[in-house]
Amino acid sequence: MLAWAGESQYYTEPKRLAKLGYLAARKEPGKTRERTVYTLTDKGLDALREYADTAVAFLPVKSDALLRLLICDLVGEDVTRQSMGTLRDDIADTHARLDDAEQSAHRLPHREKYLLIVVGFLRRLLDLHEELVDEVERELVTTSPAQSPERVQ
Repeated sequence: MLAWAGESQYYTEPKRLAKLGYLAARKEPGKTRERTVYTLTDKGLDALREYADTAVAFLPVKSDALLRLLICDLVGEDVTRQSMGTLRDDIADTHARLDDAEQSAHRLPHREKYLLIVVGFLRRLLDLHEELVDEVERELVTTSPAQSPERVQ
């Protein structure tokens, strides 16, 4: 739920931050091969402290569900209602992953309080999505096709 970077950056970003001096890298044995372990440097900690002291901004919301609703008049209520219903599987899967995250938080006593606050917020965000699906299923009950909008040729 908290994807700040594309999957391709998961491995390149730590290397970049290490080159800049924010992380230190060391090799350790892994299950099948050697792995790189990164730790925060003093420079990295100073940068985090500086960032933590700035004002918090409300970032734009990226939501496929809201996008589907915004195009509903163009594609029709039936297809929108049907596609929104598929969100329930993702919600259930994410609830299970949050259960795992909560268990992991209990194994990190120095971070547990903060991680549990995040997990609680994410659970409420999932609940809000579930309420949205419920509302769509209640409100989009017509079977008539969408009106053809005026189109610019």
